[in-house]
This record gives sequence, structure tokens and C-alpha cells, in this order.
Amino acid sequence: MENLNFILPEIFLSLSVMFLLILGVFKKNSSVLIHNFSLIVLFITAVIVFNETIDIKITFLFKESVIIDYLSSLMKIVTLLAAFIVLTISSNYLKIFKISKIEYPILILSSVLGMMIMISSNDLIVFYMGLELQSLALYVLATFNRDNLKSSEAGLKYFVLSALSSGLLLYGCSLLYGFTGSVNFEIISSELSSNNTGAIFAMVFILVGLAFKISAVPFHMWTPDVYEGSPTSITSFFSVVPKVVGLAVLIRFMMSPFKNIFLEWQTIIIFISIASMILGAVAAIGQTNIKRLMAYSSIGHIGYALAGIATGTVSGYSSTIVYIIIYVVMNIGVFGCIFLMKKEGKYVEGINELSGISKKHPLISIALLIILFSLAGIPPLAGFFAKFYIFMSVIENEMYTLAVIGLLTTVISAFYYLKVIKIIYFDDLKMPFDQIKNINITSTIFISCIILTSFFLYPSYLNNIVKAIF
Repeated sequence: MENLNFILPEIFLSLSVMFLLILGVFKKNSSVLIHNFSLIVLFITAVIVFNETIDIKITFLFKESVIIDYLSSLMKIVTLLAAFIVLTISSNYLKIFKISKIEYPILILSSVLGMMIMISSNDLIVFYMGLELQSLALYVLATFNRDNLKSSEAGLKYFVLSALSSGLLLYGCSLLYGFTGSVNFEIISSELSSNNTGAIFAMVFILVGLAFKISAVPFHMWTPDVYEGSPTSITSFFSVVPKVVGLAVLIRFMMSPFKNIFLEWQTIIIFISIASMILGAVAAIGQTNIKRLMAYSSIGHIGYALAGIATGTVSGYSSTIVYIIIYVVMNIGVFGCIFLMKKEGKYVEGINELSGISKKHPLISIALLIILFSLAGIPPLAGFFAKFYIFMSVIENEMYTLAVIGLLTTVISAFYYLKVIKIIYFDDLKMPFDQIKNINITSTIFISCIILTSFFLYPSYLNNIVKAIF
């Protein structure tokens, strides 16, 4: 029983979900109340996790099926804070679109609970339980605005393809159990070797399933449609939070059950990384919808994050975690700006709608300039250091082809970010945006820009924190 305090965040979150669900059923018109309560729950859960990390040692619970360590704690905090910020900045949008229902924050809390279970999993059954809890909530979220045809289509695409990937992943897990005789990560690791062909086959299925979840090429096909079709509040959640969890789980798999078959999975990860970087850079050039542009941008960024994992070293894993944390900050900033793109009472998503806004909205323009430059990896912004750490770990391991392709795709991707900046600053103003006075959105954008611009003052600080994990 004394070990239950290690899973106190998950217990608190699950009890909160049940309480809020009952409250929503019995109290009419309680969507705003439940939304605010959900924010408090996410914040308290993050505080509980943080308190546990202060003097944490690697702890195994429930017959070694759950692991509590620095990696799980850090990724939980990032997940909770990202979900908190996304929920905060989307409240106004939900009211306007009349999709501010009690189910929305409860579904987000449920998906976050599933993510936390995935991050702490140390066996295949716990991992799959967390995955399904996350996925079931995300299926509903993707199609939340059911009156909109695009949203319904997006939800259906996500459901079909994600269910397929979950099936492949489950098949891989069952094969792995069959060939190793255990579901525990440590035992699987000791049983796995290059000679075990069946287990390698199982590993491929698991990697395919995880690649679907993080929208890596060639399993990315749902991403642009879901990003464009879903309401912006849900797109912002999809683009940030599941990515953090997907990469954390991938690192966990590479460090524990698959560490003895490094050469086998390295080839797959390198291919997925290169393909994601190239497609993310090239396919984004012709986009006219900013959410669709961000979809291809996220595919490209996942490619860079995977390049760090492909090294199979501590420096590679830590550079990936640094990269994803900075990516979260950048993405939240972009979507904060998208929430301000409103003309004549309607939210707009076309990139051309940004033409000449620097003349009437200088603050939004500066914020977008900083964030897009950071996404492009231009020094001295945080995005540059994120890529710098990735490329440094890749070059240290003499993976020169991967580094060269990464640098070339960075140059290509800079083109479409600069194209957006050119539209903002040099094109003629069509129609100014409506004045939206929302302290949550403006403060989020401001903090995001401050982090991105001041990161160069002490760039190694975050890297040192992450390296302490390993």
C-alpha cells in the first residue's frame, strides 16, 4: 500500500474524471464549471507529479508492470502542462462554435490519463491499456463538431486508421509475448536477440503502430485531413500532446525491450526519419490552409526527433526530448495566433488571410515572426538549438547521411515559413482581424515568444536537466 503514493497522480486524475462526469450529468449548463474544474485538476496533477520527482528513485510497482523514474515524471509534467495550456487557450473558441460541452474537457482528461499510464508502463498489457484509453477519447474528440461535414470526415478517417494501427500494435505485442514468453520489458530484453526472427517481426509491427500514433511517414496519411477538419481547439491538442507521449514511449521501448536488437530497429527508424523530414519539407510548400501547413510541419519535426532516437545513445535520446519540449512551446504559440485569426465574427484558416496584417496587428505579426523563425531553426531562437542538439548527436555517431538530409530539408522547410512571413509583412492588407481581447491567449503567446527568444542565454540548462534522466 505504501507504493500507492507513486501512482497518486493517476488515481487523482481518474477520480476527478468520474466526479466531473457525475457533476455534468446532474448539474445543467455546467460546461464552463467543468472546463474550469478540469484546468484545476490538470494543474494539481502536474504539481503532484513534480513533488514526486524531487527525491525519486527508479521504482517498480505491481510486479514490475509499472515503472516510476525521471523519464516518466518529466514527460508526464510536459504532457499535463501542454494539455492545461491547450484547454486554457481554446475556451473562447469552444463557446463561439457552440461545442463547449461537458464531454470535451472530460475526454481530454481521459486521454491524458491514458497517456500517463502509457508513459509509466513497463509491460505490454499496461502499455496497451493506456494506449486504448487515450485512443478511445481521441476518436470522439476528432469528430466532436459533428454538425460539420469536414469534422465528421476527419473523425472517421482518424478512427479507421488509428484502429488499424492499434490492431497492428496489438498483433505485434501478442507476437512478442509468444516468442519471448513474457510481457515484462526487462524479461523481453533478456530474451531478445538478433537470432530471434519472430521477435524482430513483432518489433516491426509495434514500430508501425507507434509510427501511426506520432504521424511519421509512411503512416502519416490521416494527419493533414484531421488537422484541417477538426475544430482548431482539438487540432491544437492533437498537434502537441500525443506527440510527446508517442516519442516518450518509443524511447522507453528502445531503451528497454529492444535494446539488444539495436541494429535491426535502427534501420527502420532512420528510414522513417528521412522520409518524414523530406515529405514534411516538400509537401508543405503548396499549402494554403494554415492548419494543413502545421500538419506537414509536424510530420517534418517528428522526422528530426526520430533522428535523435536513431542514434540509440543517451545523447540522442536526450536531444529528442529537448527537441519535443521546444516543439511543444512553438506549436502552442502558433495555435495561440490561429485562435486570434478572426474576421467579421468568423475564424479564418487561409494563409492568404494573413496578408498585410503587420500594418494593423503588429504584435501578432511579431509573435508569428519569432515562432515561425524558430520552427525554421534560425539562430539564436530556441528552434535552432533544438535542431543543433539533434544534429550534434547524429554527427557524433557518424551518421553523416542522416545529418546532411536533415540540413537540406531544414533549408527547404525554411522556404514555406518565410513565405508566410512575406505574406504577413509585404503583401497588401485585405481586411484586418477582429479585436479579440483574451488574456489567456495573449499571455500564452507572450510567454511562448519569451521562452523562444531568451533560450540562447542558457541553452544547455534544459539539456542538462534531460541528461540527468539517463
